[in-house]
Amino acid sequence: MISYLDHAQISIIIPVLNEANNIKAAITSTQPSHNVEVIVVDGGSNDDTAVLAQSLGVTVISSPPGRAVQMNTGAAIASGEILLFLHADTRLPTGFDAMIRTVLKPSGIVAGAFTLRIDSPHWGLRLVEWGVKWRSHLYQLPYGDQAIFLTRSAFNEVGNFPQMPIMEDFVLINKLKYLNKIAILDVPVTTSPRRWLKKGIFMTTILNQIIIIAYLLGVSPQRICKWYRREKFSRI
Repeated sequence: MISYLDHAQISIIIPVLNEANNIKAAITSTQPSHNVEVIVVDGGSNDDTAVLAQSLGVTVISSPPGRAVQMNTGAAIASGEILLFLHADTRLPTGFDAMIRTVLKPSGIVAGAFTLRIDSPHWGLRLVEWGVKWRSHLYQLPYGDQAIFLTRSAFNEVGNFPQMPIMEDFVLINKLKYLNKIAILDVPVTTSPRRWLKKGIFMTTILNQIIIIAYLLGVSPQRICKWYRREKFSRI
């Protein structure tokens, strides 16, 4: 049975802030592909991020800084029936476009994400990958670095990304779970190890869990974000 998603346009939205070292590889990973547009949303970079993105022929727009704000800004001008939110330090696998259209075709699937591969040989990051895979499949709870994708209708139905300084992907996914199933593709995206290596794999993992627990206990995202920045735990 032919679905409207068989040939649906995919809009890839990449929020950036000073990502000159990563943006070219992220954009390059979106090709070759069929019926895909790439929108880079710059939050005020003071390096060559925007210039490099423009040189690759993609759409570049400006936005106030903040990942949720930037992703919503990109989604607002996107043409696609499918939206994919890609971190600037993450690379898509070959054939991602066909995989996404295929997985979204069943009526019970409203969104999805990829398995995570971290671009480092460190054994500790294999444990992180295993934990992410377990969490994603068991709880249908992927995070933003797994390249979350969904139909535009589902995105509109849950009200876009919440205007929060942190945890926006966590909240969006939990809203989507109430609509229907979230699929996790076995094929991985590849992401930079920088946020784990900056403060240490163990410490980064513990801090991530503390942030989630604090949010679930009712601590405001604004307060969590202030603590996050005070700890100099860079949210990349």
